[in-house]
Amino acid sequence: MAENANQPSPAFRLGLIAMPWALFNRPSVQLGALKGYLAQAEPDVQVSCFHPYLGLAKSLGLDLYREISQDVWLCEGLYAGLLFPEQRGALRGFLAKRLRRCKAAGDHDIESLWHKVEAHLQHWLARQEWERFDLVGFSVCFNQLLASLLAARSLKALQPQLPIVFGGSSCVAEMGSSLLATFPWLDYVVHGEGELVLANLCQVLAGRQASLAPQVLARNQQAHKEAFSGHQFKSLAELPPPDYADYFLDLRQEFSGEPFVPELPVEFSRGCWWGKCTFCNLNLQWHGYRGKSAEQMEREVLTLSQRHGCLDFSFTDNVLPGREAAPFFAKMASGTRDFRFFAELRVNQRGETLKGYRQGGLMAVQAGIEALSQGLLERMRKGATVMENLALMKESVALGIRLDGNLITGFPGSTEAEVAETLANLEFVLPFTPLTGAAFFLGHGSGVAENPQDYGIRAIVQHPHNRKLFPPHVLPGLTLLLNDYRGDRAHQCRLWQPVVKKIRDWQRFHAARRSPAHLVPPLSYRDAGNLLIIRQELPGQATLHHRLRGTSRAIYLACDTVVEFAALARLFPQLNTAQLATFLEELTAKRLLFVQGTRYLALAVHTTAAGNGV
Repeated sequence: MAENANQPSPAFRLGLIAMPWALFNRPSVQLGALKGYLAQAEPDVQVSCFHPYLGLAKSLGLDLYREISQDVWLCEGLYAGLLFPEQRGALRGFLAKRLRRCKAAGDHDIESLWHKVEAHLQHWLARQEWERFDLVGFSVCFNQLLASLLAARSLKALQPQLPIVFGGSSCVAEMGSSLLATFPWLDYVVHGEGELVLANLCQVLAGRQASLAPQVLARNQQAHKEAFSGHQFKSLAELPPPDYADYFLDLRQEFSGEPFVPELPVEFSRGCWWGKCTFCNLNLQWHGYRGKSAEQMEREVLTLSQRHGCLDFSFTDNVLPGREAAPFFAKMASGTRDFRFFAELRVNQRGETLKGYRQGGLMAVQAGIEALSQGLLERMRKGATVMENLALMKESVALGIRLDGNLITGFPGSTEAEVAETLANLEFVLPFTPLTGAAFFLGHGSGVAENPQDYGIRAIVQHPHNRKLFPPHVLPGLTLLLNDYRGDRAHQCRLWQPVVKKIRDWQRFHAARRSPAHLVPPLSYRDAGNLLIIRQELPGQATLHHRLRGTSRAIYLACDTVVEFAALARLFPQLNTAQLATFLEELTAKRLLFVQGTRYLALAVHTTAAGNGV
């Protein structure tokens, strides 16, 4: 009998999963973006999103879950011991040492955590009606690989005929193809941006399209020559707001009441408009940079806020768009809602630009500091100076913005002079929010990995911690995000130990203070018009007060933003250059002023009776 041409096609049922260790107070932006797009572009595809990380956070407790989620090896190791029980001997002591750093661990040991993690997974899998689905996909990003592999294997055991697809930043290019070749329970891996490619896979499996896009890698099929070229939107204007409804359903199911305030992730852009940092491999899934307009971003934030009753947003961008961010935050500042935003910045997004961001609700930032040595910044291709790094750190404190950033230690090829410069400059950043020491890792696809000879790297090898996660018959076939190298690594580790210690001392100094730096600065000044009083806290010393009058006061205020010596000389012709240089040297010796070359920056921030408001 001929099928009725007017009969609607049966819905294709897609399940999307974000495994631990996603941040529990945020829905998955990957799942939300995919569901939002498919609902608009493919109405015959019914999407259900799952967030099992919420249940695990409930089982372990929010504080312990949060601490574990900040340690990539603890995250992956807990699931590795379940996926590969033969690795438990290698993992047990390694993970126990890392667990001891978790303040919320309490009586938990590794064995009890393995039991809880496995019990949660099996219970969660058993609660779902997997037979309803035609395809299940896992979004696999940082800290989610082993959890996703274990869940996928367990799901395939329950439903052998159910196709499973992986996608995400941990599945890009050779990483994805190696997963497909190694783990037989995976049927497909998607390379790059997911919306268009996943829609194609759904339509092919539903019998509505004939051939897979090249970016869909399929088991037992040779990869197309265009597989790693990317199939993505030319413009993000085509994207609707993400659909987070399923996250809030899961949240209500797992928790009674409101144990935390959710923070909604949003995308202003994809890719990185700088894209030159040699250590970075965060953009392997994107091909080129694309951003939304300020108007589109405003509509999205307002829609999501009204839909979910949320005021806190986190931009997932590698860096805020240079052109559209300012008008967006101006729109937020002119509105009536008390939004709070987190975003990542480049250090040149300062001055009036940063002030405008703050007025529009930017309360916390991750900044690409990375180094306090000019030579290192240049070899990292940061396109920034040490002076710019300090200026951003100072301005963040002055504006009441919480700034987090990394200081990379052990960068291959670092010299004794660069380490000494770093140590010296750490003296000057003491008043600002401490950076996190981040030991260099060799990221797959990074500039360093692509040009190892430029950094004294003789060979790229598997990271030693990955040898604990994966059995010896599995690991050689995998291409993973984190690698190691043969070269000067041991030398770098020794060379950077004083920096590691100094960063810890810096962190302890701030931890012992009653208030964080961006609320009560350790180095600040008050102005009486003819007198400047600078208040300075130093470790293990009584608080110092410096008084500057007349021309001395005027010179210090002239250095409030970065200024050239020649400009100061023109501003204060009553002093000869030797007198001016001597005074600036005195301020620098007291760590009230920072100098790089012929440029100067006063480090104290202005406090008023109203505090650090804008």
